[in-house]
Amino acid sequence: MSNELNFDLLKKICETPGVSSREDIIRTLIAGELRPLTDSLSADTMGNLIGVKNGEPGAPRVMIAAHMDEIGFFVKHIDDKGFLRVIPVGGWDPRAMMAQRVLVHGYGGETLRGVLMPGTKPIHILTAEEANKPLKIEDYFVDLGMSADKVKTLVELGDMVTMDRTCERIGDNITSKTLDNRLSVFIMLEALRKLKDTPIKSTILAVATTQEEVGLRGAVTSAYHLEPTIGLALDVTLANDFPGVPATEACTELGKGTAIKVYDSSLICHPKLVRHFRDVAEEKGIPYQLELMQRGGTDAGGIQRSRGGVPSFTLSIPTRYIHSVNETAHVADIQATIDLLAAYLEVSHTREYGYSV
Repeated sequence: MSNELNFDLLKKICETPGVSSREDIIRTLIAGELRPLTDSLSADTMGNLIGVKNGEPGAPRVMIAAHMDEIGFFVKHIDDKGFLRVIPVGGWDPRAMMAQRVLVHGYGGETLRGVLMPGTKPIHILTAEEANKPLKIEDYFVDLGMSADKVKTLVELGDMVTMDRTCERIGDNITSKTLDNRLSVFIMLEALRKLKDTPIKSTILAVATTQEEVGLRGAVTSAYHLEPTIGLALDVTLANDFPGVPATEACTELGKGTAIKVYDSSLICHPKLVRHFRDVAEEKGIPYQLELMQRGGTDAGGIQRSRGGVPSFTLSIPTRYIHSVNETAHVADIQATIDLLAAYLEVSHTREYGYSV
């Protein structure tokens, strides 16, 4: 692949399970990668993984937040035939759940493969009226292929359910479940790896946050504790550059570079940070596009509101088909995001982002 992207690491990160509040396994994996890149590593009571790369006294404290939770489900009911009903953890489009395979992570430690299907008649016997009825999340169940008695010995209410999909290369792109937001965790790691032997004046607070998909919860608590002077969220953003979406709603396009966020519904990015990132990208020749997204948010929205306020910004990766099992990003955009993050961190101490009167 171009730029020798570490696909094996990205694949491992994307395929490791961890819905909001159940990030234990993915946290362990990320900790192994983050430990040699930082001076200290810890986890807080919310499960946020915090790596600190020490800078000079009095220099800015730059918090990088890349959430490690994925959208998924919890088991909420087991019926008398052994079928599971689930409750969503994060924002699912029922249309993207049709005829999928899932992994049920049982409380006893066994991972069970199942099929996720809606409780409707087969197409052969549906009436026209029934066929046109939109599906709801409540219509879906999981079939584990076992008797109710056996299911109940392996699964209990509250167990985690994740989609059973792998991370693959498709042309110039990477396609996977959980690019939202494991791709950003990967980018944070690779930017720190790129800077491993480079003296950085700012103190870097590299945080793999928890529970972003259910309300930016890990970012809020970790920012309050860490007291950053600059907040940077890494996240995917909509690339609606495919059939069926008007050009005015494309937001970003694959292959056009990393995305410098201006606005979303969780925050208006600090204008001075937006300008600084643009200046660094232009100086280094890193391709970028500006992003304004009407709905959706990132950890930067939580960091911004911490204590007396933190100048905050989001660096985004254009991604098609977000919140589906086919999330897709371009290799060149991934590399551009790594390069711009690393380049910014080198000069993050050179500007002030406050205001004076």
